[in-house]
Amino acid sequence: MKIALIQSDLIWENAAANRKNFDSKIDQINSEINLIVLPEMFSTGFTMNASDVAETMSGETIEWMKLKAKQKNAAITGSVVITENGEFFNRMFFVFPSGDFQYYDKRHLFSLAGENEFYTPGTEKVIVEYLDWKICLQICYDLRFPVFSRNVENYDLLLYVANWPKVRTSAWDTLLNARAIENLSYVAGVNRIGFDDNNFEHNGHTQLIDFWGNYIIKPQETEGVFAAELDKNIILETRRKLNFLGDRDTFEIKI
Repeated sequence: MKIALIQSDLIWENAAANRKNFDSKIDQINSEINLIVLPEMFSTGFTMNASDVAETMSGETIEWMKLKAKQKNAAITGSVVITENGEFFNRMFFVFPSGDFQYYDKRHLFSLAGENEFYTPGTEKVIVEYLDWKICLQICYDLRFPVFSRNVENYDLLLYVANWPKVRTSAWDTLLNARAIENLSYVAGVNRIGFDDNNFEHNGHTQLIDFWGNYIIKPQETEGVFAAELDKNIILETRRKLNFLGDRDTFEIKI
């Protein structure tokens, strides 16, 4: 699978401007890419003003994701503020080239910023099947909770989209590496750069890690599109030889 990770500054609560920005970056992808990954709340930045920016399931940003997926013949994923049945969700969409999609609602809401006061938490772990790959969808703060991401489904790729601040970069790097090693899975972490409207600085560190904890794409601090190709056969062969996941603990998650 060929994957492209897009790291960018975000224009605060301006979905049209952010879509235009990502339009130009996606259109620059000339090689044959299968999956394009955008940051958390890529159309607005990490805002608690949910009622001001939320879109519906047929809103402009979702329709834009469908259009770009079809144009590039690639899946596109990233999270968007969604309103549904009077509630607000930090919702990560995985849009297939066909225009069909699946989504994951962020389970662990960042109480330090009051996210839990404005958004409704998700209740289900979501594994997407695409091009014979199993892909686990996660959002930012989920990274700190390894039980929820534990690889009991034999997924092949674990995705984290984020607005993770610079001050906690060391935790971001360390935890992404740990998730890759403990789950014998490729892990991609896609973060934003720049200052948000609350004056929090983000330095990106978008990266791609193999199941040994080695960098395929080293942490990046500049705006750009970073691409690599993943080989599923290598991960399957490693799991056959070193069946660490076969010794994992059994547990029950209570929501």
